[in-house]
Amino acid sequence: MWSLERAARLLIVLGLAGLTGGCFAPLYGSAGIGPSGGLQQKLASIDVAPIPTANVPNGTRLARVGVGIRNDLMFDLTGGGPTASPTHRLDIQLSAITTEVVVDVNTNRPDVENYGINATYTLTDLATGKVVVNSTTFSRVSYNIPGQEQRFAGQRGLRDAEDRAAKVIADNIRSRLASYFVAGT
Repeated sequence: MWSLERAARLLIVLGLAGLTGGCFAPLYGSAGIGPSGGLQQKLASIDVAPIPTANVPNGTRLARVGVGIRNDLMFDLTGGGPTASPTHRLDIQLSAITTEVVVDVNTNRPDVENYGINATYTLTDLATGKVVVNSTTFSRVSYNIPGQEQRFAGQRGLRDAEDRAAKVIADNIRSRLASYFVAGT
């Protein structure tokens, strides 16, 4: 059976939980009932400019990654819905690096590599022309190179690493933009 002391403790915990329940606001949802000009509408009003890859021609790996990041961002910002009339413009610059992590001592060929993307982005308010967010983000992912006999598997590993790194970059930028629209900084 429950003792009176246990019941009192449970009531205190539930009371404190009830009091603090009103202190939290959802980041991506609206706090009120019905449509409000919430975060999702603000994010949907961002125009994501095509991503130029510095000194890299179209059809290269980094150009493909840039298109993937832009597509991920456009979907994440609108939620797959229609875009609102733009109030802000997002410009992104990319660079990529590859680093050998593990090298086979017999063949002197890499077994594991890291693929990295560095992104510099700015969010500009279209009404004033003022840059409101200027930041950088990065992503590093590793992939295996299974040996010289399976060179296509190594290429596919690199492509998967590029896609994973691009998704991380898009998520980081979306989170930073959401933070700006919620906190104003």
